[in-house]
Parts: sequence; C-alpha cells; structure tokens
Amino acid sequence: MKLKFLKQASLPDQLTAELEKRYDVYEYAALSEEAFADLAGQFTVMITNGEAVVTRQLIASLPSLELIAVFGVGYDGVDVAAAADHHVAVSHTPGVLTDDVADLAMGLMLATSRQIVSAQKFIEAGSWHQGGYPWTHKVSGARVGIVGMGRIGQAIAQRCEGFAMQIAYSDSKVIPGLNYTRIEDIASLAAESDFLMICTPGSAKNQALIDGRVLAALGEKGILINISRGSVVDEPALINAIEQGTIAGAGLDVFSREPDVPQALLQRANVVVTPHMASATWSTREAMSRLVLENVSGWASNKRLVTPIPELDA
Repeated sequence: MKLKFLKQASLPDQLTAELEKRYDVYEYAALSEEAFADLAGQFTVMITNGEAVVTRQLIASLPSLELIAVFGVGYDGVDVAAAADHHVAVSHTPGVLTDDVADLAMGLMLATSRQIVSAQKFIEAGSWHQGGYPWTHKVSGARVGIVGMGRIGQAIAQRCEGFAMQIAYSDSKVIPGLNYTRIEDIASLAAESDFLMICTPGSAKNQALIDGRVLAALGEKGILINISRGSVVDEPALINAIEQGTIAGAGLDVFSREPDVPQALLQRANVVVTPHMASATWSTREAMSRLVLENVSGWASNKRLVTPIPELDA
C-alpha cells in the first residue's frame, strides 16, 4: 500500500509526477473540509515549498504526520516549534541552489547600479536620439557588506572578489577561515558599504532587520540588494528611503507580501525587481526536486533525512 502524502503547496510538475508514481498524493487545495477530515489521520508526509505557510493548527490536524519536506532552502513559513512539539521532522533543500542565488544577487547588483533595465527602456522610448543615458555607479572596486555569511553569502563574496570589491560582513558568529572584515552591528556595516547584500534567513528574529536606521546608515550613495526574504527588510522604511533619496537604489528578488509588489517600488530607474526567481533555473530546480525525493524516500525507508533543517537535526 502506498503511503499517503499531502501536497500543501505548488511544486514543479516533474516533481509532482514522480511523487505520484511512488506515493498516494493528495492536493490540499483540492480537498473539501469533509474529505480532509476523513484523510487527515492517514497522511504521514507533507510536501510544501519555501514560500508556503504551515501553521501549528495544520500540523496539529494531522495526527499521523511524521515529516514536512520543504522544496526550498528557506522554511520560515513552517512553524518549526509546532513541528518539534508534535515530533514531526522537517527537511529542506540547501546547497544545491547556492550558485544560482549568488548569480542573481550579482546580476541585481550590476543591473541596479548601472540601471540596465532603465537604459533598455531609454532606447525603446527613442530617447537616445536626444542624448546619452545619465551616468551611473561603478561596481568594480566598491565596498560590499554582506548580511548573513552562510553558503549563499560566501558564494556572493567569492564572486565579489572577482570584481576586486572590498568585502565585509555581519553574522551572529565569526566564520572560520574567512579573511573578510566582520562588523557585528548591521548599521555600522551599512555605513561602510556601497552595496548592502541581504543573505540572512527569514526567521522571526530577523523580521524587519533592515530598518530605517540601517538604510539611513547605507546612505544616499548606497544600494540595497535583497535575495533572502522580504520579511527581513522593513518594506515601508525601504519605500520611504527610495522616495526620499535616503539610498541610491535597490535590487529586490523578494517582497513582504508576494506576489504583491508595492507600486512605489515599480517604474523607477534605480529599483530593479524580479519575481522571487533566484533559484529558478532548470538545473537547480531539478536538483532541488531530487533532494526532496531523497529526503522523502530516506524517511520512508529508515527514518533518516539527507538534509534536515538545523534546528531539528538532532
């Protein structure tokens, strides 16, 4: 008899198809209240994605649940404390998406500082006939501050070395083996940066970590790049900083209420936005899918996970 799985959020079609070959998969959104109540006691595994919200109430409603498998490196939407209370393991897909996220971070930094998107619109509007595009800001040799020096932060730092950038970082701990300057206070890091890269997890303690004080310290020549989670940045404070010229610009792949992006961040030469697509390449999404399958099959066979979340690793 196939194990019953609850698919709680959207997944790539290929991953869904492979799961359906191996297991009895039910779409949460397609279940009526009555059908869910009838099946709730039979679900042993929940599959979700990194943007979805998995509440304590939902976890408690699944008495046989053993594993929440997250398609994504971020799992801030999962109530991890509730999972622990109900003896439910949680896995995610770290590592395999590091390079893609770091690549997009660099792309946003270049696109924002050199105003590449706006320059294309400038040509398309026929404005080049009236004169050249306004001068922009240099990247090579600039100072970059990285908030969060985990896998992705370190991958970004390695790329920044290729641009001869001066690299500093803020992290809750000193990272062994790194020759970059550590500045514990984020506002102080921002004050010493031309670009502030946000790479820290979207945990509750990091809510609105990048606030008005940090943005003011970044200053009118500084550019913010966020490829972590929208919740890490105080979005109203960011909008105010953009509108008032407190900072020079922002490159954003994530937002507070996705897919809703504040109108105030759109149609601006100094703001580049992308739709939470940092890891969205074919090769990486295939690797993430394989890791989900490995976690699920490992749990089903011997209660072992390839990549448990750090909080529940024990």
